[in-house]
Amino acid sequence: MIIKPKFRGFICTTSHPEGCKKNVENQINYVESNEKIKGIKNVLVLGASTGYGLASSIVSAVACDANVLAVSFEREGTEKRTASSGWYNIEALKSLLAEKKSQVLSINGDAFSLEIKEEAIEKIKEYMGKVDLVIYSLAAPKRTNPLTKETLSSCLKTIGEPFSNKTVNFHTGEISNITIPAATEEEIKGTVGVMGGEDWMLWIKALKEAKVLSEGVKTIAYSYIGPEVTYPIYREGTIGKAKEHLEKTAKEITEYLKNIKGQGIISVNKALVTQASSAIPIVPLYVAILYKLMIERGTHEGCIEQIYRLFNGVYGNKNLVKDSEERLKLDDYEMDEELQNEIVHIWEKINTDNINDLSYINLIREEFFKLFGFGVDEVDYNKDINPRIV
Repeated sequence: MIIKPKFRGFICTTSHPEGCKKNVENQINYVESNEKIKGIKNVLVLGASTGYGLASSIVSAVACDANVLAVSFEREGTEKRTASSGWYNIEALKSLLAEKKSQVLSINGDAFSLEIKEEAIEKIKEYMGKVDLVIYSLAAPKRTNPLTKETLSSCLKTIGEPFSNKTVNFHTGEISNITIPAATEEEIKGTVGVMGGEDWMLWIKALKEAKVLSEGVKTIAYSYIGPEVTYPIYREGTIGKAKEHLEKTAKEITEYLKNIKGQGIISVNKALVTQASSAIPIVPLYVAILYKLMIERGTHEGCIEQIYRLFNGVYGNKNLVKDSEERLKLDDYEMDEELQNEIVHIWEKINTDNINDLSYINLIREEFFKLFGFGVDEVDYNKDINPRIV
């Protein structure tokens, strides 16, 4: 079939296998162009198929020569329907690294469930013995608590009062005002239950009880703080409450792993174009301005550059900035005071007429399409291909 992008709202419902494979190959090439990182042999990545999770899998396998167990929940393709981009990404990663030192194994299923935890433990025992690093990079709209069987839903809302500000339709470049409603207590609880640290702790407990964590194991989860303009919808909203819980859980994990000298770590990463961030009101406009300024300054990093810098800091003894909460600050370039002041100045005057001059909105659109394998250089999008094969 000839695969073209199709949309339902802001969600792309198709993806291109060859474009996804080329994206993965480009990230592998970037890591291969940098120095090796020593210190880990076996890595479990939860939420491994896109964004920071995919980058974590690539850096682990390529820079560290580590074996990787990649857990994700993705849709396979059929003769008439494409797979999800995450499914193509993982299959491409396994294919492209088949001849390397490292081994990439995968599990496709609900990481929140007890069954997938048990399957992962069995694979670790069989192929790895123990893991040195656990990456927690799960994002989902729903989660069924495996202990209570309660199904919780996450939402992107403010807390307390509704909030109004500018947002952009990055497909058209049109800027408009949007009002985001305040969440109910039930919605706050649900978002924390899905996106907080409860499941992270369940994974660590299951792995420790199964004796598959190495002495000195580290486990890293990804968070975001961002600038004041995004606080009401992000840091001070429902997702912010979930991130606070995630960060609190990191400290609890460190205490829980004390007898094996383990550590729970939070990495505060920069704003990027991801499937999740593209759906958050206000954020795409902020990112469009941010990209322009950071690219002009030469400080812009994508997922793969961020995660390589993270791993090189944690295992390669390259200094990383920490805040008062001991969180690793991978957002240090983004949160530069001079840069943020310039964003505030641009934010006040940006509109539909001048958006192309004051931001890189076209690049944001291109980056969004690339998440699904479209608009990637060296890919023939007029070629008839099998959507079931990468």
